[in-house]
Amino acid sequence: MRKIMAMSDIDEGLDALCLIDPRLTGVRGAAGAVPLRLSEPGFFSLVSIIVSQQVSRASADAIFGRLTALVDPLTPGALLAAGEEAYRTAGLSRPKQRTLTALAEAMLRDGLDLHGLCALDAPEAIRRLTAVPGIGPWTAEVYLLFAAGHPDIFPARDVALQSAVGHALGLGERPDEKRLIAIAESWQPWRGVASRLFWAYYRQINGKEGAPPSQRLKRSVEL
Repeated sequence: MRKIMAMSDIDEGLDALCLIDPRLTGVRGAAGAVPLRLSEPGFFSLVSIIVSQQVSRASADAIFGRLTALVDPLTPGALLAAGEEAYRTAGLSRPKQRTLTALAEAMLRDGLDLHGLCALDAPEAIRRLTAVPGIGPWTAEVYLLFAAGHPDIFPARDVALQSAVGHALGLGERPDEKRLIAIAESWQPWRGVASRLFWAYYRQINGKEGAPPSQRLKRSVEL
């Protein structure tokens, strides 16, 4: 599987997308720099994505910062040992507490391998991730984009992507998930780069970051 691992891959993908769909040439010009947004695979990265669900970027950064200060290093065992007090102090909602607990238990007790998932094709990797209670398709797709460098995933449930595509292509309204999936089909096999392009475009038109955070592991800890 070809992976998106360097800025040269982003540039190649953007060139290909503009040939596939000439409308994206203007989007590329308006979007400015399209970041690589690559993170280390593992528990640390996936927890940051779960924390970012359905909250603003600023809130997600604040909550994740408190959590990593309370549980350091952030590993499955350390998180389970920290208990509910760490969750509450960090400001995590009850559903996210349950999801993080389920994820940590799946890794420690059931052998879920977040590094190994990165070598699988997208449908199988998503199936294994979404088997963890509380992890939905959006979370799995974002993890595979940022941690695995998967080249051809487009998280059509993402509201920022829906807004960006609707605005950029002059659709008059924000396309729903089903319509966005249909639109993005023509961008294969570079939908992972298209995702980054439209998140960058969203940032330009709204003056704020729409992409989920991609956390680089700052510790030499095997997670």
